Amino acid sequence: MNCIIVDDEPLARDELQAQIKEISKVEILGKFSNAPSALAFLKENDVDLIFLDIEMPMVTGLEFAAQLPKKALIIFTTAYSQYALDSYELDAIDYFLKPIAKERLEKAINKAETYKKLLSDDTEKSIIEGGTDDFLIIKSERRFHRINFSDIRYIEGLKDYVVMYTTSQKLITAMNLKNIHQKMPQNIFLRVSKSYIVNINYVESFDHHSIFIGGYEISLGEVYKKAFFSIYSGGTLNLE
Repeated sequence: MNCIIVDDEPLARDELQAQIKEISKVEILGKFSNAPSALAFLKENDVDLIFLDIEMPMVTGLEFAAQLPKKALIIFTTAYSQYALDSYELDAIDYFLKPIAKERLEKAINKAETYKKLLSDDTEKSIIEGGTDDFLIIKSERRFHRINFSDIRYIEGLKDYVVMYTTSQKLITAMNLKNIHQKMPQNIFLRVSKSYIVNINYVESFDHHSIFIGGYEISLGEVYKKAFFSIYSGGTLNLE
């Protein structure tokens, strides 16, 4: 897997480069101080992952990300937390506040590598063939599989696909998050952000910003927060 770093601060570029080299085997193809120079490089080179600062002169990271093809995997880096929601609206793999912790960076790189593998042409994609009020019928590897709704812990939207995380496996399906949500029991499966649907029966804990299922942290989007909190409190939890 390879990457580029786009950040207008020289020290931030060098620090991130050093951290990536220390914790992973990801090849760094280049470092850029602005979006236009990075875009010119991308037109001539295949890049798997982009570490992208948000607050930059000429063209911001968010404006730059909106010009990229859907297959681009982006991790935003910034000193400003108010950009988090906008970054997830652009299907970012992850979002970092500077300074970046090495453990957090390693987790994000592993996630990007997993996504790259899932989205590759060599990875078997499942197809939803039907279902009932209790389960979905999914075709994968020339077989039909019954996936009980009660076994699905959460679903992650990734570009034009969704990844279903069940109690025993991960299934990638060529369908967007909105369409698959319509096929599921609405009283059990709750949309909690642009990128996630959760089975409320598997939620172990939560705070004002995140939901935790099986050790996995899922961001709780602002526009979905009130509906999520009302499930557990009838709307009485303090959202401040």
